[in-house]
Parts: sequence; structure tokens; C-alpha cells
Amino acid sequence: MLKNKKILLGITGGIAAYKVIDLASKLTKTGAVVKTIMTSHASEFISPITLRAITHQTVSTKMFDPQSEIEHITLADWADIFVIAPATANILGKAANGIANDLLSTTILATTAPILFVPAMNVHMYENPVLRSNLVKLQKFGYFLMEPEIGKLACGYEGKGRYPRNEDIIDHIRTFLRYQKDLVGNSLLITAGANQENIDPMRFISNLSSGKMGLALAKAAAIRGAQVKLIYGKISETIPSYIVAEKKESAQEMHKAVITAVKNFKAIIMAAAVADFTPSQIAKKKIKKADNLTLNLQRTTDILAELGKNKKQKLIGFAAESDDLVQNAQKKLQEKNLDLIIANNLKNAGKSKTTIKIINKNLEILEYSGEKFAVAHKILDEVKKLL
Repeated sequence: MLKNKKILLGITGGIAAYKVIDLASKLTKTGAVVKTIMTSHASEFISPITLRAITHQTVSTKMFDPQSEIEHITLADWADIFVIAPATANILGKAANGIANDLLSTTILATTAPILFVPAMNVHMYENPVLRSNLVKLQKFGYFLMEPEIGKLACGYEGKGRYPRNEDIIDHIRTFLRYQKDLVGNSLLITAGANQENIDPMRFISNLSSGKMGLALAKAAAIRGAQVKLIYGKISETIPSYIVAEKKESAQEMHKAVITAVKNFKAIIMAAAVADFTPSQIAKKKIKKADNLTLNLQRTTDILAELGKNKKQKLIGFAAESDDLVQNAQKKLQEKNLDLIIANNLKNAGKSKTTIKIINKNLEILEYSGEKFAVAHKILDEVKKLL
């Protein structure tokens, strides 16, 4: 999604500036072309030479350089997206109030490309009413903003203001290169991951789902402005701090959480690999080794079927199959009263790439292949039509 994309990276003078070296490296490795503007204060934290060596592209630091072109215009026109990271209170205040007194702030005014600010600062600075007012202004002007993380800050304080993970910034970049906040006003309940059904205090039965597809849907929807709640089981990736998430390991726990939450959402996307069976009894102590062990299983509650019987929201299901993919998915779509079903082959379980078929109530089929975050956006495009 980023190959050959032209990304202009603006670095300001916050302590988190050193983390942007890794961001520039990751973006470059995806095939993006990354040019950089650094403020004079940013140069106190990291060297322009470092960014130049990593990106193999220009690093601009001065407003007036007789050796260069009119950079605030040429760079503004060149960029597909402009990312300011870290975004200090200073640059946020300048951008919100139209101040242009250096190369970075002038280029912000001159560009028509999407602009993403990644605020990172002391918690009290972030909570300052002047700063909060500037953030509101920037959003009204159509700029994109990431929420900083909550945690231990470099200044010694603990609270909101920490620079987010670079992987999360890249997800935002990939989204805003194509989408606006087009899901604002919509609420989505999404399930993801594999259930774990306990056998004894040490052992459980589960499945091969990594939860990557459900998590990709939650991330993509939240970035596009939807109110998202993720109810998840076993997931192999880190859940970003900007997603409201609730862990429910067993099918019974997930069922209760979904049924309790469902009334608050316009659409439910059931991407979790909910366990079909659970042990009839859970041993209180670890079962000792034996030559043979008989495990009695009973059916779990079919959450999707229950939602379909009492449907008041748009309902989207998944069908992971090893054979007769379309036929089995269409049967599930109709039997469980779904609005959409996403069919995928079991051979893609746990992988970062997938091939899916989206089937609607008219049995029309759309097929997409690619990295799961990109495919998640395609699924959301179809969900958006339902909403």
C-alpha cells in the first residue's frame, strides 16, 4: 500500500524525535519515498545525516538556502501525505493559527496533501486548554490527528502524551492516503481471535486463528472514525491503545460480552473463531499423564445464530472453510440471517496475507487478495454501504 508513495516527514524538537528514525526506516523498507523536514530544535536531538542515510532522500532544515529550490513549495507539491512526528505543542499551535515562520510551518500552509499530526509531549502540556483548543481547530480544518499513548513519559511523569508505536502511525498513514474519516457517526462491535476452552488448570483446546483479520478490521474502522469496541480471545498481535478492547477467552465469556454490548452498536462484525465445543467438565487439578484420555465435549452457544434470530443491527459473519467455500458461506449467510459474509480458506489462518470473498444477501460475490489491513478496508467499504 505504500510502495512508491511520496511521504514528507516533518520532525520537531521533542524528545521522541529519536523514535522517528525507526519510522523513517520502516517507511523506506515498505518502498515509500521519504523526504524529511527538520526544525532547528529537532536537529538538537538527532542528526539530519542519520535521516539522509536511512531514507536516501533529501533532509531539509533551512527556510532560505541559496543552494536549493523554493522548498516550502516544491516539497508541499511533491508529497502524497505530510506526517509531522513528533508534533510538539509549538508546531500544533502554529498550524492551528496560521503561523508560518520556518520551513516546516510554511510547508504545512502550502501543501494540499493530507496532513497527519502525531502529538507527543508532557501530560500537562497535552491537557492544557490552549493545546486542546488548538487540536479542535486543526480537526475542524480537516487535519488528521493521532491520539498519544498513556504511559511513562521521558520527563518522568505518567499519563497521556507518549509517542505512539510506529506500526500504528504507519496504519494511519496507509489509511489517510486513501480515506477520510468516513465512518464517523457509526458504531461497530467487532470480535476477533480464538477462544480457549479450559480442560484443566494447565491445558486447553483452541484453534489456529491468529485474530489478525479481526484486529485489522478494528484498527481500520477506528482510524476511519468509527466508534469501535473489540471483544477478543487469543490474539497474536499488540492491540493499539486507541481501540477499546475487552478480552474474553472462552466462548461462554465472549457470548455474554457480545449479547450485553450489542444494543449499543449499529453493526456487528463477528470475525472471532468462536469455539464450537467446550469440555463438559473442567478438572480442578491438572490431569495426570495416562495412556488414554477420554474428553467429553459439548456444544457452545452459537453467538452468530442467536444474533441473527434477534437482529436489530447489521450483522456480518465470517466463514472459514477447507472446501466448498462459496456454497458453505452462502448457506451460513441465509441460515443465520446475515447481511454480509466473508468467506476465506482455512489455509490462510495465521498468515499476514489473505484472499477473501465478500457475499451479500443477493449472493453477489466480490473477491479481494492482499495484506489483511488492506483487505479489512475493502470489507469496511461494503459495511459502509449497509450503514
